[in-house]
Amino acid sequence: MDLISTASWKSAWRGYEYFKQGKVKAFVQTDKSHFRGFVSGSGPEPYDVTIDIEHPKRSKCNCAFASGKYLVCKHMVALFFAAYPEEAEIYIAEVECQQQEAEEYQEKIYDLAEKRIRKMTKAEAQQALYEMVFDAPDWMFERFVRDWVENDRDQ
Repeated sequence: MDLISTASWKSAWRGYEYFKQGKVKAFVQTDKSHFRGFVSGSGPEPYDVTIDIEHPKRSKCNCAFASGKYLVCKHMVALFFAAYPEEAEIYIAEVECQQQEAEEYQEKIYDLAEKRIRKMTKAEAQQALYEMVFDAPDWMFERFVRDWVENDRDQ
């Protein structure tokens, strides 16, 4: 299990940003699988971070998010990328690939939805809209009704 896959998506992304912003102030390799460093954060003092490459959940950071917990925080990820910059390049390439795939998927779904809607009869479109509106979360349903009432009032 590697450190990046152990981190949440948000911690991994923010750790990458911290690495790119140069927030890892200093680090040393203490043995084959351990690194210790100092990473700037939101507080006045840098965080004291130790990462364990072989056992990521044994890594430590004195930030509020990870202190005393078996979590991988953004400071740990930033230190990992500082120690292994080639891993940062692999990580960002994977993120960009995933984003590209997600965009392509969204375009495909949009195109399919547009084709389906254009082929629907008025009754089919109304039925589909009823189902979507009534199955939607309450705030969406209320917004739909409120917007219609406000637009109807204006006319």
